[in-house]
Amino acid sequence: MEYKKYSEYALKVDEQQDDKAIEIKLCSLARPHMRAFHCSWWGFFVAFFIWFAISPLLSEIRDDLQLTHEEIWTSSIAGVAGTIFMRVILGPACDKWGARIPMAVVLCACSIPTACTGFVNSALGLSVLRLFIGCAGGCFVMCQYWTSRMFAKEVAGTANALVGGWGNLGGGVTQLVVGAGLFPLFKYIFDGDASKAWRTVSVIPAVLAFASGIIIYKISDDCPKGQFSQLKKHGCMIERSAVSFFREGVCNFNTWILFLQYACCFGTELTMNNAAALYFKDKFDLTTETAAAIASIFGWLNLFARGLGGYTSDKANAYCGMRGRLWLQTFLLVGEGALVLFFAQTESLMSAITVMVFFSLFVQAAEGSTYGIVPYVAPPTTGAIAGIVGAGGNTGAVLFSVGFRQLDYKNAFAIMGFSSLVSAFFSLFILIKGHAGMFCGKDEHDQRLNVHHPIFGGAPPIDCNASDSSSDNNSDTGHDCDDLDKDHSTTSTATTGTSCGRLSPSNEEDNNEDTFLPNEFGMISDTIEEGDEEDEDDTSINGD
Repeated sequence: MEYKKYSEYALKVDEQQDDKAIEIKLCSLARPHMRAFHCSWWGFFVAFFIWFAISPLLSEIRDDLQLTHEEIWTSSIAGVAGTIFMRVILGPACDKWGARIPMAVVLCACSIPTACTGFVNSALGLSVLRLFIGCAGGCFVMCQYWTSRMFAKEVAGTANALVGGWGNLGGGVTQLVVGAGLFPLFKYIFDGDASKAWRTVSVIPAVLAFASGIIIYKISDDCPKGQFSQLKKHGCMIERSAVSFFREGVCNFNTWILFLQYACCFGTELTMNNAAALYFKDKFDLTTETAAAIASIFGWLNLFARGLGGYTSDKANAYCGMRGRLWLQTFLLVGEGALVLFFAQTESLMSAITVMVFFSLFVQAAEGSTYGIVPYVAPPTTGAIAGIVGAGGNTGAVLFSVGFRQLDYKNAFAIMGFSSLVSAFFSLFILIKGHAGMFCGKDEHDQRLNVHHPIFGGAPPIDCNASDSSSDNNSDTGHDCDDLDKDHSTTSTATTGTSCGRLSPSNEEDNNEDTFLPNEFGMISDTIEEGDEEDEDDTSINGD
């Protein structure tokens, strides 16, 4: 008998994908799926908020501490470099312990250096501080792993993109809230003393991060069936070392192509989060508050842009399979590169803002499409792969930031643009087992049969579990069960969550015996005789 914390789910699930949800209800907070969805984006949002809370204040810090342009950019490089290591180790950690615990630990730990911002008195101190605060960026791995663990592949692109985009929104919100809101407020409280204002304002983001970490730990679940610890205790989940997950992720060639492409989209966004306010203030002679408000536009587009990229990737997948996802990825990277080059040539404030809006749209849509591909690369090691690819974003940010540190703005933006164009070419070499490439291969399971989308609609999903008496209806939809020998492994099984997903016996002669086999997600399900299935469904175990 299989352990499950919940006997019923608020969302329709696919029992063949370990009870992952096949729909998204944005206004729901129901456990486990939608609670994890909202905790994942909120946790990453708060991480982004504290990560870049200092960015709109850099011009004030530069003047107060009399730092050079190079020293400011060195601190920005340190801020994104620290996350590279964290993302690499947090991926296997998610595979082993789930996303909930690492998310809570990182948020609480990174709130401490955030609260200590006011003690900075030198360039070295600023760099060290931002190095530790930057570890909060590792929450991205938990954010993407969590939704990949909760939502089926058919909607994983949309789910990953929405939580990633809403989390990235923290970069734009912090520019506006801290730079144009809290900083002027604290300056007013301290009678116009800008030095005291920037030294104390970061206490508020720190308190928010610590409280969020505690709450996320208390109110959410690791996966649809409950907490990893309970699943392992009941023998429903394989115990593996984090090293083994990491090894499999590292050895997959597709991981490194996505690493490169993510470096050129998310790396661009991180660099813009650091550079935008400084760029607009220096180039157009704006005040700190005005430059921060304009810079926030880049991040605010995450409200829908990254989600749009994931949704479009899912739609391309519905009509063209993996080939559709890859062509979309290529298109978005090419568009991003072209717009970066155009942005570097703008000379007026209004034209710069206008181009930045479209530039941001393509950047964030490319991020969403990238993580529409990640869950397919190797499902058992999704955490490790998500971590490595996520680290690519920070690696790109470090390299681009070095360019901004050493070169003028126009040349630095040129390097960023051409890098994006080159990375698009590598989509040709993404070949995922069981899926089509851009010009060769085919999807083993034709995902174009179902073009329904759980949020935006479309044709209804095909009912592959219809009885023989309804076979005529199946034929009307273009699906003949007899033609497929009633093999329904290519489609989702929508249930209310009252039955447990199971594997077929490896040998028909063993049908009279219960067998326990791990599925592609590392879960163990018991195989029972077909006649016993109804009785077993009524005895789903509820958690404590």
